[in-house]
Amino acid sequence: MQTGSTCQFTGGCSLPPRTKLPEALTKELEEFINNLPTKEGHLVTALHKAQSLYGYLPLEVQEVVARLMGTPLSKVYGVVSFYTYFTMVPKGKYPISICNGTACFVKGSEKVVHAFKEQLGVEVGEVTKDGKFSIDVLRCVGACALAPVLTVGEKIFGGVTPDQVKDIIAEFK
Repeated sequence: MQTGSTCQFTGGCSLPPRTKLPEALTKELEEFINNLPTKEGHLVTALHKAQSLYGYLPLEVQEVVARLMGTPLSKVYGVVSFYTYFTMVPKGKYPISICNGTACFVKGSEKVVHAFKEQLGVEVGEVTKDGKFSIDVLRCVGACALAPVLTVGEKIFGGVTPDQVKDIIAEFK
């Protein structure tokens, strides 16, 4: 069953509407993949590029990657669904990823998560109505010395407390 579908015992499944991909981005992805030294072993590289272009990896993007890489869609989906870095749902313009690994948890990351949810009015996995922010929780970002740590886009924040959340959000408004 595909995420977001509604299946009934008698009616089968209805899939969400297909997304029309911007041709310019698809062309850029095609050029990138065609310039790889080899397609063998570069599926994750191609998916990183695709996600950086489109912002996420819906089925339509996965189909393009599969076609361009000459690999089955099932293999592409397997990689996308395995690695937590990849997402099949849209993220905000400024995705907030809060580490909840052991070191961060012990130093209060749950309180930071709560503060972001309260300030933005969304739950983990959701996007704000204006499309600017989304919140995700990660297991570990590999920066335990900075605990609790989070990223907003590519920017890293360490030693974050709930009191700092409002200022962090303001930096990206």
